[in-house]
Amino acid sequence: MYDYLPYICKKLNGMDAQINKDERIVIRISSHDKQVFKKAQQLSGDKSFSSFIVRIVKKQAEKIVAQNDRIIASERDRAAFFEAVFGNGKPNSNLLKAAEKYKSQTDTE
Repeated sequence: MYDYLPYICKKLNGMDAQINKDERIVIRISSHDKQVFKKAQQLSGDKSFSSFIVRIVKKQAEKIVAQNDRIIASERDRAAFFEAVFGNGKPNSNLLKAAEKYKSQTDTE
């Protein structure tokens, strides 16, 4: 029924290989670390050592960036909250109208 799925999956996976990869990273590691990385690569099922390293590093890098983005956003939210609560800002006309509307609705009850 779904005989075309393996073909589509191969085509989609092949798209990764067609991305222009013209950047290079050079690192030096100990032979022990390389042995551990190679064993992990073999156990993971990745076909090449390079694809294994890129996949693992990219996954960890995206996690670090996402966590940092959350921290920055939460700091920005905290600053906005404290400014709104403890700042010396005066209410704008929309807020004053809303307060008046609320007062008029609660006074009649």
